[in-house]
Amino acid sequence: MSNDTSLLDVRHVTKVFQVGGLLNGTKMTAVNNLTFTIEKNKAEIFTIAGESGSGKTTLSRMLLRDLEPTSGEVLFEGRNVTEIRKRHEFTAFMKKVQPVFQNPFETFNPLRRVEEYLLDTAINFGAAKDRKSAVPVVDKALHLVGLSLEELSRRYPHELSGGQIQRISVARALISGPSLILADEPVSMVDASLRMAIVNLFKKLRDEEGVSVLYITHDLATAYYISDRIAIMLRGYVVEMGPVEAVLGNPLHPYTQLLKESVPAPNPVDKQSWAQRIGLSTQEVKEYGQTGCKFASRCPKVMDICRQADPPDVEAEGRTVKCYLYK
Repeated sequence: MSNDTSLLDVRHVTKVFQVGGLLNGTKMTAVNNLTFTIEKNKAEIFTIAGESGSGKTTLSRMLLRDLEPTSGEVLFEGRNVTEIRKRHEFTAFMKKVQPVFQNPFETFNPLRRVEEYLLDTAINFGAAKDRKSAVPVVDKALHLVGLSLEELSRRYPHELSGGQIQRISVARALISGPSLILADEPVSMVDASLRMAIVNLFKKLRDEEGVSVLYITHDLATAYYISDRIAIMLRGYVVEMGPVEAVLGNPLHPYTQLLKESVPAPNPVDKQSWAQRIGLSTQEVKEYGQTGCKFASRCPKVMDICRQADPPDVEAEGRTVKCYLYK
């Protein structure tokens, strides 16, 4: 069982995919022995950051039960989520764990008015018995994101801006009264001028509503701005994890050190994203398949042992680092 103080407990989670045919294909470990905990009654923004192909999306799908881990456990409030089978159990789980996706327009049916979708969401999650009683519930959620039901009256998704739709997507997630919001690249499709409004909204939910946020992103600038803790992923591994000020302010792992220059303090939204600046996605196949540290082929501090075996997780200066330099 999980610790009674744990909201989300990810224990040694690994996900292996078969790539190609069963006979001549290969296996790829998209998430490798990942462990972290988000505590109850201590709202925080915990970020999983990584470039394309690092394993972030695979992780988010396992947390939402879209995929089952090959090994390890994902526990929410002490229960293994893979054991949730019955419909009412899944509804109860999703009431407490709500997603906010990358493309907000995919959340809503383009042929339905937005207000209808929100009212039905309140009814389906048991927050209201009927449309009439759902109105104040939905309006309250919209006010938390700076909107109102009156503003959205009789409007379809295409009649709203991307920023409005993403805020409505967050409001939809709040209707059920969740303990945890899983936000997967929530600002990557929003104009730069609106990104700070969205990330500030997550800070507001943490500080004023006591909602924890698992923020999954490739954008280290917004991650540095809003996170309490951060885990840096590379080819399925977490290479460094700890308080964001320590990890990004004084990184220990050579890979995190490479990323530090892309974290501007005063105005993060004006900088190019981390993925654009580093631009290393062509390394994916090579690095997933190589023995030892997945950063060895790019690391300026590589040693022979780095190419021979996976580095250990080492506790150093208030965070965890997967690197032989600190063994």
